[in-house]
Amino acid sequence: MAKVVVAGKANCPYYAKAELLADYLQANLPNFRVHKITQHPDKWEHYYGITSRMLSEEMLSIAEENLQEYIEVEKEEEETKNLIKPLQIWITGASTPICYHLIPLLANGEVFGMTTEISIHLLDTDQSKEVLCGIVMEAEDMALPLLRSISEHTEINEAFIQADVVIVLDDVLLNCKVQSRENYIREVSEICQVYAPLIEKNAKSEVRVISSGKTFVNLKALMIMTYGPSIKPKNVIAVATTWESATKATLARKLNTNVAGVKNVIVWGNITGSNYIDLSHAKLYGYDSAIWGPADFSRPLLSMIYDREWIHSELQSAQSSLSSQLCCYGGMLPAHSVATVLRYWYHGSPPKEIVSVGIRTEGQFCVPEGIVFFMPVRFQNGNWEVMTEFKINKKTREVLGCLAHELIQEKLVALKEIQEMQPYGGDKITG
Repeated sequence: MAKVVVAGKANCPYYAKAELLADYLQANLPNFRVHKITQHPDKWEHYYGITSRMLSEEMLSIAEENLQEYIEVEKEEEETKNLIKPLQIWITGASTPICYHLIPLLANGEVFGMTTEISIHLLDTDQSKEVLCGIVMEAEDMALPLLRSISEHTEINEAFIQADVVIVLDDVLLNCKVQSRENYIREVSEICQVYAPLIEKNAKSEVRVISSGKTFVNLKALMIMTYGPSIKPKNVIAVATTWESATKATLARKLNTNVAGVKNVIVWGNITGSNYIDLSHAKLYGYDSAIWGPADFSRPLLSMIYDREWIHSELQSAQSSLSSQLCCYGGMLPAHSVATVLRYWYHGSPPKEIVSVGIRTEGQFCVPEGIVFFMPVRFQNGNWEVMTEFKINKKTREVLGCLAHELIQEKLVALKEIQEMQPYGGDKITG
C-alpha cells in the first residue's frame, strides 16, 4: 500500500497539478492512497523557493477552486463551532493549587461529557494576576480538545458572566493567634457578599455553585444562598469527598485491601469543623478472604473489623489529625473530589452508592433548618436528593444535634458581623 501526502497553498498552481496527478493515480492504482492538506495562503509560511515557468489555464482554474472551497469549508467549520455553546465554568480563588489540578480534570471529558466543550474563567485578586496568567498559558499549551478557551480575570465586574458552573475555592489562612475566629468568619462573609449578587446578576438562572477548599466550606455555601436569594438552594452544594476519600484510605490500610472497594462512608456535619464519620452503612467490595462472590457482592465493613478498640481509638485519633493533614495537601485530592461530585451531578452517582454533600437543611434527620450540613445524598437526572430512608439511632441523632449547634453559632456570627458592615464597592477584588 502506497500512501502519499500532498500539501500546499489553496491557490497554488503546483499544488493543483500535484492534486490532479494524485487523483489520477488513486483512481487507477488499487493500492495507492492520497491524503491532501490544503492551507490558506496566509497560513502557508514556506513556498520552497519554486517559481513557475508554465501556468496552464487548467492549473490556475483548479487553484482558484481549491482556494474558494477551502474558504467555504473554514467558514462552515467556524459556524458549526459557534453553534456549539461551551459550558462556562468560573473558578474563584483560582491561584490555589486545587485549581491547578482541577483544570485538566474538568477538560478531559469525564466530568461534563466527551462531546461537551468548556470555557474556563479564572478569578482571583489583582495580586495573583501573574499566577493566573501562568496557569492560562500552561493550560493552552496542553491543547485539550474540549477546552474551548481559558482566561484570567481580576476585575470584579467581569465575574460570572453567563456562568453555568461556579466553583468557590477562596480560603482564609487561619491563625487564631493573630485574630479571632469571628474575624475570619467576617472575612468569609465579605467574600460571599461580593460574589452572591454578581452570580445572581451575571450567571445563568440554573447556575450550579460548588463550595470547596480548606476552610469554612459549609459557611461559604450558606452565605452564597443568603446573599443571593434568587440562586436556587438545590443548585448550591458543598463538597466533602476529600474527607470520604481520606477515611476510606485509612480503612483500606487497616484491612489491607483496595481503597476503591470501600464504599458508603458517610460524613455528617461541618466538613471544615466538627464532623462525624459514620461507618454504619459502609460496605466492602472485592475483599480477599475465604468468602468470594460476584463483582457486586459486598459485606458490611464493620463486620470485617474485629478490633473494635481500633475503631473507637485509633480511627477516631486518625480523624482528629485528618483536618490538619488535609490543610497540608497540595490540591490533587480536593480537585479530584470537586471533579467527582460535578460528574455525579451531571451524569448521576453509581447505583446504591452514598455521596456525602453539604446542602441547606430542611429538617432531615432532625437537623434544624437553614444551615448547610453534610449528609448522605444520591445524584440522578441532573439533581440530588437526600437519602432520608436511612435510619439513624439515638446516639447518632444526639451527635448530629451537637454538630448542628456549632454550625448555627457560626451562622449567627456571620450574620451579626455582616449587619455591622457597609456594602462593598469597587472594581477589583482585593486580597
